[in-house]
Amino acid sequence: MNNRIGLFLLSFIIMAASFLPQGVQASTGGNEGINEKLGLPIVVYGEALSDSQQSEVSDSLEVDQHEEVDEFTVTGQDIAEYIGGNPNSNMYSSVKIIHQDDGEGIDIEIVTPENITEVTQEMYNNALLTAGVENADVLVASSVQVSGHSALTGIYKAYDAKGVALDEDRMEVASEELDVATSLADEEGVDEAEVSELLTEIKKAIAEQDPATREEIEQIVEDQLSNLNIELSEEDRQRLIDLFDQMRDLNINFDEVRNQLDELTGGLQDVINDEGFWNNVSNAIQEFFDALTDFFRSVFN
Repeated sequence: MNNRIGLFLLSFIIMAASFLPQGVQASTGGNEGINEKLGLPIVVYGEALSDSQQSEVSDSLEVDQHEEVDEFTVTGQDIAEYIGGNPNSNMYSSVKIIHQDDGEGIDIEIVTPENITEVTQEMYNNALLTAGVENADVLVASSVQVSGHSALTGIYKAYDAKGVALDEDRMEVASEELDVATSLADEEGVDEAEVSELLTEIKKAIAEQDPATREEIEQIVEDQLSNLNIELSEEDRQRLIDLFDQMRDLNINFDEVRNQLDELTGGLQDVINDEGFWNNVSNAIQEFFDALTDFFRSVFN
């Protein structure tokens, strides 16, 4: 009888899963031929990986699913060159980039979330938009636990190696944005999702208000902190203000950034507001309990 109950419950779980929203994930491009229009997928491995670790990362990134890829290695010298980091840094975070058609936007997937300990998918999204990366599926992996910061450098090197010049100032500010985001989550104890929401809302407010002075940036930051009920130290408030004041001086189309942020955050809200989806869930649950009642009646009668 236990086996029958187990099989019944398993059948329900499979049925119910069909009603759940599928998470938006970056396409691995599995079993695809060479896209002559967009070029080969790019894989960038962290230099500090051993041969066995690189093989593990390659499996995580499903590199063997492509007929051919362009492969590069990111080093401590690269982090110094692209974002002014420490040239002695050990680089473990690795990435795969699949270019997409114009208008597709950015899609990030951390394929080894247990090993990327500080940077979230939303933080990567925000930072890459700041840097000017667009129209790409990006997968991030590591075989050891790391913060995830060096993945940005790998992405920058991939674009540079393929002849796509990203603005140096924007890259540095994007790196600072990632540092601020992880610092707020770590030192201030602000939930990672709240940090990402804060950065997103500040960018949207900048797009709407087009601030011309540092004082206006400061007011936007204060307003969004208040709106989200986030308390920060004076030092971290100033870091936020400094960060977005730097962004204000860069050639960033905040209207375009806002549109992409809206697309990234809109999918989940669409599901939340989808009455048909919740009706399906409700019906599935009701059907399950009706069937469960009938099942036990048949067992015990």
